[in-house]
Amino acid sequence: MKVIGLAGWSGAGKTTLLTRAIPQLQKQGLHVSVIKHAHHAFDVDVPGKDSWKHREAGAVEVLVSSSQRWALMHELRGAREPRLPELLAKMSQVDLVVVEGFKREPHRKIEVFRAANEKPLLFPDDPGIVGIATDTAVETTLPTAHLDDIEAVAAMMLKSAISLEDVLAKSEAEG
Repeated sequence: MKVIGLAGWSGAGKTTLLTRAIPQLQKQGLHVSVIKHAHHAFDVDVPGKDSWKHREAGAVEVLVSSSQRWALMHELRGAREPRLPELLAKMSQVDLVVVEGFKREPHRKIEVFRAANEKPLLFPDDPGIVGIATDTAVETTLPTAHLDDIEAVAAMMLKSAISLEDVLAKSEAEG
C-alpha cells in the first residue's frame, strides 16, 4: 500500500482535485482510498437515526452495515485525536491511500495551491511537500502540474507516493 497526501489551505480545491483524480487512478486499475481530516466537529450520521441515538447515548463505537456499505464511527470521548499513522493502520489494503489534509503531519504531500485563495504557499516551510498542483506559475524546483491537468496530477501522486511502512517509520523517527 502506498500513501500520498494532498495539502493546502481551505478553499484551495483539494476535494475537487481529488474527486477528479480518483477516476483517473482507477482507469489505471488502482484501488484508491481516502483519509480526510476535518478541523471541527463533524457528523456522518443523521440525527434521530438509530446509530445516532446509540452514539449520543455514549457508545464509543457504532458500526452501521448494509448490503451497500459499512461505516465505523468512533467517539474520542475526550481522548486525544489520533495521529495519521494510527489512522492509516486502520485502513483496508488498497493500492493507494490519499490523505487529504493533515498538513502538519510529516508524510509526503502534494500542495494544492490556488492563486485566488490569497494564502501563502506551504512548500517553503514544509519539507514533506514533494510537488505542487496549482493554477498559477510557482517558482520552485519541485515538480508542478496545473490543477486542470488531472493526468499529470495523478502521475505526480503515484510517483511521489511512498509505502505505508516508510510513512510509519518516518513518523516514528520524528516522534
